[in-house]
Amino acid sequence: MATNAELLDRRNKAVARGVASATGVYAARAENAEIWDVEGKRYIDFAGGIAVLNTGHRHPKVMAAAREQLERFTHTAFQVLAYEPYIALCERLNKLAPFKGPAKTVLFTTGAEATENAIKIARAATKRTGVIAFSGAFHGRTLLTMAMTGKTLPYKKNFGPMPAEVFHVPFPIEHHGVSVEDSLKALQFLFKADIEPSRVAAIIIEPVQGEGGFYVAPDELLVALRRLCDEHGMLLISDEVQSGFARTGKMFGIEHSGIEPDLIAIAKSLAGGLPLSGVIGKAAVMDAAEPGGLGGTYGGNPVACAAALAVLDVIEQEKLLQRADAVGARIKAKLEKMSRSNTLMPMAAIRGPGAMVGFEIVKERGGFVPDPEATKLLTERALALGLVVLSCGVYGNVIRILVPLTAADAVIDEGMDLLEQAMKVAA
Repeated sequence: MATNAELLDRRNKAVARGVASATGVYAARAENAEIWDVEGKRYIDFAGGIAVLNTGHRHPKVMAAAREQLERFTHTAFQVLAYEPYIALCERLNKLAPFKGPAKTVLFTTGAEATENAIKIARAATKRTGVIAFSGAFHGRTLLTMAMTGKTLPYKKNFGPMPAEVFHVPFPIEHHGVSVEDSLKALQFLFKADIEPSRVAAIIIEPVQGEGGFYVAPDELLVALRRLCDEHGMLLISDEVQSGFARTGKMFGIEHSGIEPDLIAIAKSLAGGLPLSGVIGKAAVMDAAEPGGLGGTYGGNPVACAAALAVLDVIEQEKLLQRADAVGARIKAKLEKMSRSNTLMPMAAIRGPGAMVGFEIVKERGGFVPDPEATKLLTERALALGLVVLSCGVYGNVIRILVPLTAADAVIDEGMDLLEQAMKVAA
């Protein structure tokens, strides 16, 4: 079998450089929260395929459901010959949706497809075109979702003008000098300077920003957005691509606030590692698009739908909502202890609902000045020690922990010990 170095060389010759890899490690096999590379080295997985593996690598029930569907058929295109797993999954998701009234669902393949189609549905329902998103947001890499993403580098560089009628307001992060009041003032300035509310189809927001830095949207902001949407006939879209399916201790992150969105974009951990996404919405809104206006050749693939039905069973049967809270509490307790040590890199702002945990690496203890260089060093050291962990954030200084919720406590503790070791300051 090829080595990591050999595969890296082949990759550099064969794969476009525009798709980046966080590490030079090449996976050979995985189980729950552990990965073995092509050279046989074991890693603890605190990345979860970027929030895709809430139920872990190769969960037996998910694998069994996928295998069973593989024996039947792998593809017909739902738009040509429909099939029960698609319908059954939509029925399950509609029951889970945090709406008082009836819901409907449409399925796709990627997170970007989910957020982009949420905008299409909102535009069809409102007969408006404007979209408001937040700084630091990540909604995808297609042209429209790239426009909604609130970070220029690397997502927008060299890709030319963005689609029109997409606007950004600051996301509130108190320790970076932006309050909820500041965000709402910016929204009012936007209405005065660039687009009147009557032309806005939707406001899209992540209940917990993913790529932007694991910053939690304050309830005060979400309540105000719901009020503004109701007042002006705009729709509120919750992007749950990274925060959905038990990661935050709720099925959907927006549930912590108690407000109802109009549309929810879903993907990542929905299908236990298979590509599947969708939009869940209030039925009247979802039916605004004309037949044929939504879809995609691979959207709602039957094997992925079967896996997703098993994922929902696992979340319920293994009580992963409660497990997320327990995992998060365990991780945050360890981080709080680490934050008091003078022998470790300075850290700040430990945060996150459930097991969607993030913290910042900063220049000095007690401060909030970002230290992206130390953050990069930390992830490199961790990898060398056998821990896969990712950074994120507009300033590149946030460590995010996305360990599978099915991971054993002993494996989580081992990973946290490796993280602590990686953070040690040289004597």
